[in-house]
Amino acid sequence: MLLVHAHPDDESIGNGSTMAKYAAEGAHVTLVTCTLGEEGEVIPPELAHLAPDRDDTLGPHRIGELAAAMAELGVTDHRFLGGPGRYRDSGMMGVAQNERPDCFWQADLDEAAGHLLDVIREVRPQVLVTYDPNGGYGHPDHIQAHRVAMRAADLAAEAGLGIEKVYWNCIPRSEVEAGLERLRASGAENPFEGIASVDDLPMVVADSVVTTVIDKQGAYAGQKTAAMKAHYSQIAVDGFFFALSNDLGQPLFGAEYYQLVRGTTGDARPEEDLFAGVAEGGTL
Repeated sequence: MLLVHAHPDDESIGNGSTMAKYAAEGAHVTLVTCTLGEEGEVIPPELAHLAPDRDDTLGPHRIGELAAAMAELGVTDHRFLGGPGRYRDSGMMGVAQNERPDCFWQADLDEAAGHLLDVIREVRPQVLVTYDPNGGYGHPDHIQAHRVAMRAADLAAEAGLGIEKVYWNCIPRSEVEAGLERLRASGAENPFEGIASVDDLPMVVADSVVTTVIDKQGAYAGQKTAAMKAHYSQIAVDGFFFALSNDLGQPLFGAEYYQLVRGTTGDARPEEDLFAGVAEGGTL
């Protein structure tokens, strides 16, 4: 399995349970992260000096956070696209950092896809996971990660390295609404400034879009939570809540959801295995 993400922490929030499950079951799980996340907003005051407008050392710090998160998930193969620091975090859409020549948003698509194709040639994944065309919520690095992943998948197919199934991350609207309502009704004290709304959260889609649910019973939720806590410069986790730099509490989902965009689903709907229906030797 190959997962392509924009910044350190994206993988743990969106795919932590999935990665832990398949690593535990013996699949080769490869994570490719496209930037070091240098433009992230630092949450702990004691780490404020890492920020890009001060020491500008957040990227190297986040390499360590990612390594710690992967240790929690049992994933041993994690790399940066083109090597650490090859592409810089572009910041949010519309900011001046989007114009830096070294940022990921400005990367040549075929060059970046070529770096990913090198990984595909090496590990020969049967399943690819990335974002939808809007990157889940419009961040330029997420959009570019989608473009690079899909371009590399096309190049792999042309080279006879066909990836059997391609998935995009998503979250069904009904689950988000139910999760937010559980937070409001739980009686647990919210440690953050407020509770997010559905429109504050990325990757929310109509329920009909979802083809696949992984770890519905939450068997790997503990590992996912631990991995998210490892990204402590970017994520605050407290009980049933977690928050990013916007300080809005949102539910920590153990189950993870996907839209299959290439390949054939298994017999069940929704699927409960990303490898359902792959060629002999690829099932777990």
